[in-house]
Amino acid sequence: MKIVNIEINKIEEFKNHPFKVNEDISFLELKQSIKINGILNPVVVRKIENNKYEMISGHRRLLAMKQLGNKTIPAIIKDLTKDQAIIEMVDSNLQRDYILPSEKAFAYKMKLEAMKHQGRKVETLDPKGPKLSSTEKIGLEFGESATNVKRYIRLTYLIPELLDYVDKTFINKNEDLTIGIKPAVELSFLSEQEQKLVADAIDYNQATPSYAQAIHIRNLSNDNKLNDEILDEILSEEKGNQHQQISFNKNKIEEALPKDLLKRDKRYIEQYIIRALHSYSNNKTIERGDAYDLDM
Repeated sequence: MKIVNIEINKIEEFKNHPFKVNEDISFLELKQSIKINGILNPVVVRKIENNKYEMISGHRRLLAMKQLGNKTIPAIIKDLTKDQAIIEMVDSNLQRDYILPSEKAFAYKMKLEAMKHQGRKVETLDPKGPKLSSTEKIGLEFGESATNVKRYIRLTYLIPELLDYVDKTFINKNEDLTIGIKPAVELSFLSEQEQKLVADAIDYNQATPSYAQAIHIRNLSNDNKLNDEILDEILSEEKGNQHQQISFNKNKIEEALPKDLLKRDKRYIEQYIIRALHSYSNNKTIERGDAYDLDM
């Protein structure tokens, strides 16, 4: 295909592009390579209205060229419909080694919708065999089962706060607060308001739900029984993959608190206790050894 130099300021980002462009080590290496050797692979664009172009493949190269002060970039211009452009954009970007679950989720969803818009008939490798579903076709292309493709697409129904916990399973395997794909799928069936309750409970308890707990949470939602107190009880259960939490004698704590305070929300009570401890520690220094001599 013909390669032409086009003005960078005429290139627009792909609408709802699901892939993040991170200025990490690999990006800095790419930028240095372009600075020394120039672009080895041209970007791919399609022409849109107002004499502009839409980026399809090469977002990282485009950003590197911008930062290096270049005004033009080598490009291949393709004549594609919107749906064809979506499919090519997804296909080219899913070849990368580093892809977050959220990126894969929205990419699969975009491709699936584009295939449906086209009314494309999905064919099997065996002409005499059964026809494949769209999700089966996508799975074959990217080494996934149709079930996994559907699971990833369900992640697009998560609020950003919960989806971030899913991405953390890929970014940092040692991260404590992460959510696996299967429990995340269960949570995706909750309403947005209920998902926000779950996100608040995770932050409050510093614990994420296991697969079994996520199923329990979804069942409670179906029965209209899900609330913040139940979520706190579920997430405070001890799990092998969570840090051990400090526990206190509830009756002794309540005996020391004002009676009116006990009628308030438990999180308000927690904040009251924390403020009281801060006030106490600011006015009296307690040696570690002396703590055991306090009248409990």
